[in-house]
Amino acid sequence: MSVRCGDRVLLSGVVFSARDAAHKRMVAALECGEPLPFDPAGQVIYYMGPSPAPPGRVIGAAGPTTSARMDVHAPALYEAGIKATIGKGPRSEAVRRAIVEHEALYLAAIGGAGALLSRCIKEAAVIAYAELGPEAVRRLVVENLPVIVVNDAHGDDLYEKARQGQAGARADEE
Repeated sequence: MSVRCGDRVLLSGVVFSARDAAHKRMVAALECGEPLPFDPAGQVIYYMGPSPAPPGRVIGAAGPTTSARMDVHAPALYEAGIKATIGKGPRSEAVRRAIVEHEALYLAAIGGAGALLSRCIKEAAVIAYAELGPEAVRRLVVENLPVIVVNDAHGDDLYEKARQGQAGARADEE
């Protein structure tokens, strides 16, 4: 995988949003041998629950939520085929191992910038668990969503590098 810890990425394409309650349901479905609301193979999950869409917009504020709340469920979803998750904050050791094992990524979006990040979302539709409101699973089409690679398939961790004074974008990517 050519994308590495510290790389800045402008993500475009389909992304699925889901938070705590939706993750619990999706993992329960996997445990029962039931299909997920979307084919997880190669997909991205954004840990986000939007605010209501203002007039003329497809979605309201769409900032990342704390990823650690999904850590109990994330390894099973990486195993099911998820290739990246987006949130904020560090991940557990179990999630970091799952990222390496399944050659996946954990990406961070800027916390506190939900109104700005929502401008990168061009389409949004609830596809499952509508009764969960903001925590429902949504299919999003994003364009140039700015994220940074925190954990990569090589086991690198941007937060750990920052603690060691080694953080920063890769020189070969500048």
